[in-house]
Amino acid sequence: MSGKPRLLVVEDDDLQYELYEEALGAYELHRAKSGRAALAALPRVAPQVVLLDQVLGGGDLGLDWLPELKEALPHVPVIMVSGMLGVREQLEALQGPRRAHYVLGKPVDLEALQRTVETALHECGEVEVVRSFESLERSRRADVEELLSRSTERLARQNELVRLLRDTTERPNISALARRFNVARRTIIRDLHELIRREQLPEELYPKWDTEGDDGS
Repeated sequence: MSGKPRLLVVEDDDLQYELYEEALGAYELHRAKSGRAALAALPRVAPQVVLLDQVLGGGDLGLDWLPELKEALPHVPVIMVSGMLGVREQLEALQGPRRAHYVLGKPVDLEALQRTVETALHECGEVEVVRSFESLERSRRADVEELLSRSTERLARQNELVRLLRDTTERPNISALARRFNVARRTIIRDLHELIRREQLPEELYPKWDTEGDDGS
């Protein structure tokens, strides 16, 4: 192969394909005249973009083959080309996991086609997959960092509660403790129950049946 980006053009009209050849000369073009031929060509071509015409020969419709093309190459961007798709059909083509990335009308604006192919190559496909993984990894790191931060804050708060309450037999003032640590009353109650369960505080200090603090007073 030439090393140029590879495009699979699914188009049965010879004149239209000649226009594509002229407009997309910077790419390595491969042609299929039907949806079935396009599927058969995928292993050989391994396209980076698929240009799929809606109305093909013999009543073949590109939109009918879109799900199979996307199942075979789920991360390869597909550009649908049609002068026949209504607004609803265009929206359907752009929705769901087996969707086209772009829909262009006919007659095709060749400059718009060039821009769309370039965008598809730089923003979709493998680049899109890598970006999604990077975003997921950042999200996971943020979740872990937040969890560690909350755990550290809870541990520090509970250690301070033990220091404040271990030598007293008086019932703790939940509201005062909540204000001291700038947390909700239910957080202090949960901390107390946790410390009692770990036997760091005596059960008599705040029995489980005590509902003080739950009524917001």
